[in-house]
Amino acid sequence: MCFRGGGEIIGNVSDNDHERSDSPMSMVLFLLYYAVIYMGNAVYGTYIPVYFQSIGCTPAQIGTLLSIGPLVAVLAQPVWGAIGDRSRTKNAVLRVLIIGSGLAILLFPLSVEFYYLLFAVCLFTFFQTSIFSMSDAITLEELEKHPKWSFGPIRLGGTVGFALMSIAFGTIAQVQIGYLFPVYAGVMLVALALLSRFPRVFGHQSLSGVKMQVWVLFKNRRLMMYLGINLVLQITIGFYYSFFPVYYRELGGNNILLGWSMVISSLSEIPFLLYANRIFERIRLTHILLVTSVATAARWFAFSFLENPYIILPVQMLHGLMFIVLTVTMAMFINREVPKELKASGQTLNGLLNLGVARIVGSFFGGFASEAFGIRSVFYYCGWIAVACAAGIAAIIVAGARQRSARQELGA
Repeated sequence: MCFRGGGEIIGNVSDNDHERSDSPMSMVLFLLYYAVIYMGNAVYGTYIPVYFQSIGCTPAQIGTLLSIGPLVAVLAQPVWGAIGDRSRTKNAVLRVLIIGSGLAILLFPLSVEFYYLLFAVCLFTFFQTSIFSMSDAITLEELEKHPKWSFGPIRLGGTVGFALMSIAFGTIAQVQIGYLFPVYAGVMLVALALLSRFPRVFGHQSLSGVKMQVWVLFKNRRLMMYLGINLVLQITIGFYYSFFPVYYRELGGNNILLGWSMVISSLSEIPFLLYANRIFERIRLTHILLVTSVATAARWFAFSFLENPYIILPVQMLHGLMFIVLTVTMAMFINREVPKELKASGQTLNGLLNLGVARIVGSFFGGFASEAFGIRSVFYYCGWIAVACAAGIAAIIVAGARQRSARQELGA
């Protein structure tokens, strides 16, 4: 069922969409789309700190630049989520986000003045940070119509795209780091072309007329608990994304090696993505988060003790137990847990915390901490934060087991 214009119910548009989305090529379309948008993430997320360093920014300035964007994201994510839930189609909202980020990034090379760069980062992240959560909302809702499809293999496209672009742009960056801006814009143009072939995913509040506020999500205690755990771990990952490229170059790694380090971290995500649905169905989310916390602690401690850039490379394999696990499991949990009228808002709330609050704390405070104590020491402190998080999760697991045992005894 579909709505046209002022709300007349028709069947033709919906039928056409389903004919297109039922074919195996439709799943390939989603996979290619994820590959492309994460190619953009590889270009900007990996190399923008290197660009800032190349034009003379200090670690504190880099931290400020990389944290002001997420601050904008904190304000923008709820807005885009609400627009997505209330719009006629979520596709139209995603189209605006892609076009906006592709145009905004072309403003960066116009000046190297710090305050101008602050403005450019704010404008860019206003659009860019919601692309992933809106894409997840569209994809997961479409997957509900196709039981044989699963999110993990589709999200695998993002991993492959990130890895390929990390290699390709690592070589390009050796010649001229400033090429990252037109390359990113070109990638977004391809993403826009792929999006035009997507089936339409409608805003449920627009269809039903039922208005729900995002505050409903905060009444879900389990959701808030998992988002809180995720936030703590993502803060340390936020520091990694902001300062690992700079730190790796300090250890003696060049842009090509940096690209390969990102390839290794990307490819390490493949095993989880292939079995994400099975893992999510059979293992409690708290146990998944516990494994992720331990892997996070091990990785940051390794970064703080190792000095050879080549030895750092195999440590990047731990990435496959960290960021991708947190991202995919929370996206799947939110899609299953929240009301359909707030699916886009739920995903953007998750993005607000992961790409907003976590990156602000990791980048801004991490930048000043790096100047005070050194990046190596901050990685060491991040390791202990992950250990504390693991201890908290273990306590939650034990308390939950005791409650279940007590309920069973009462039932007996």
